[in-house]
Parts: sequence; structure tokens; C-alpha cells
Amino acid sequence: MERLSYEAKVIRAFIRDDRLVSIPARDKKRQVVLRYLLERCFPEDRVYPEKEVNQRLALVHRDMAALRRYLIESGLMTRASGDYRRVEPPGASPDAVAPSLRNSNPRTGN
Repeated sequence: MERLSYEAKVIRAFIRDDRLVSIPARDKKRQVVLRYLLERCFPEDRVYPEKEVNQRLALVHRDMAALRRYLIESGLMTRASGDYRRVEPPGASPDAVAPSLRNSNPRTGN
């Protein structure tokens, strides 16, 4: 049996039926979940109005304000005048960010 990466284990623990069951308290785990949500909810490098950000985050968790705040605080998104935009991690290309998460099913690990 293939060993799951740390990131895959975290996603498997916190994502069920395409929903975030809880926001991780530990920063390291929360960062993994936030990167996953960034790829899942905001795949395009463009401006997202706050209303759209709320709608997209509400599909995965009821506390969209906390998720918005964490995305900004972690530097994964920026906010200006109610508009949000994703930020690529330093030294990472869009294709390199969590590729194993993009193609895996959190329920089965495949």
C-alpha cells in the first residue's frame, strides 16, 4: 500500500464529501487545507468580488469569514477595496502547487 504524503493525510482528515469538516487549529495543518481550498475554490488568477468569494467558500464551510481571513493572513490571497486575488506561493508555479491534492480523491486517497 502506498504511503500517503503529509498533505494528503491532512486533506483526508479534514475534507469529507467535498466539505471542510473543521478548520484545523494547528497552523501547519491549516496551511495545507488553505492551499487545497485556494486550488479548489479559486483556480483562476483573476479578481474575485467579495460576494463571489463568500459564495465559493460557503460551498465548503459555513464559516466563510474565518476562511477569508485565514487566506489573507497566510498570504495566499490579497484584498483591496472588497476585491480578492490569489497569490502564488514564492517560487511555485500554478502547476506545482499541491499537484497530488489536485488529482486525489480525499475519500479514497487515489
